[in-house]
Amino acid sequence: MRYALPDEPSIAACGGPWRMLDYALQAEIAPAVLARGSGMPGDGAQPPGDWLVSPAQYLQLLRNVLRQLDSPDTSFMLGQFLLPGADAALANALRHAGSALAALEILCSRPAQLSPLLRPRLHATGGQLVLYWTDSHGAPGLRPALVEMHMAAVVSLARWLGGRRLPWRFCFNRARPRHVAQHEVHLGPDLRFDCQLDAMLLELDAARQPWPGADAALSAAALAAAGEAVPSLLDALYSHLLAQVRDNPTLEGTSTAFGVSPATLKRHLARYGTTFQAELDQVRTHVALYLFQAHQADNEAVASYLGFHDAANFRRAFKRWTGSTPALLRAAMAS
Repeated sequence: MRYALPDEPSIAACGGPWRMLDYALQAEIAPAVLARGSGMPGDGAQPPGDWLVSPAQYLQLLRNVLRQLDSPDTSFMLGQFLLPGADAALANALRHAGSALAALEILCSRPAQLSPLLRPRLHATGGQLVLYWTDSHGAPGLRPALVEMHMAAVVSLARWLGGRRLPWRFCFNRARPRHVAQHEVHLGPDLRFDCQLDAMLLELDAARQPWPGADAALSAAALAAAGEAVPSLLDALYSHLLAQVRDNPTLEGTSTAFGVSPATLKRHLARYGTTFQAELDQVRTHVALYLFQAHQADNEAVASYLGFHDAANFRRAFKRWTGSTPALLRAAMAS
């Protein structure tokens, strides 16, 4: 199984990294300070189209920009420049997407090019669309800013192409910040914190509303012309575990599927600041949340689906994964 590691140059510097740097340069901060450790030119010049930076360098650039600008709205403003991205074919595919749903399907089909730092994943059930985000390169200290950036990017893209702001609802896997004014200004008023995932929700009817620039043939042709990139290790691992979650995936079996030894897989994951068990627990948590919300499943049904011997074992495991019991979480979701 092919996958990319965080120090491998794979991201077009003239895309998101340059737009981030250019935005920060408007504050008249020395280019060399902003670019330090990022692989970007230290003179503030736009890099050529074939210049690549690694995910680790891109994340360092984000750290530099956030530190130097030190403003609560920086992450939201940066998000407005992320999409439609630097890849001309994918940008055209998005510009001619027929609806929000079509645009999100494109976004999720080419995450390494359009959203290299956080992986968007799309699910539709019960008349509702759920777009949720998982780590691509393991930057826990930057997670809140990354989520704000990417949510703002989707909101901005949909408003630009659709001509109006959609009635999104937002869930955050973090405590409610002391001030939420920037969230309300850039995202909208329907915010929920202390969730177990970072997600955007939209009614399917709204997601399917036609957009003014829709051209399905042009969008499909542009998407077909675009290349594909290798996913990050964390993206590939999440997808693998999600597909195998009912079969009690193990480190040994997973490392075999990835063509490496268990020790090598553990070493690679340590570079992201995570472990195999933590990634498996995250997938199990997300599957349990889906079953609770989409199917109103009880503990016994979820325990059986995930391969637990009984509901009591599942309840204990769920409390370990999330810090909450299934009953409390179901009540919070219902409210």
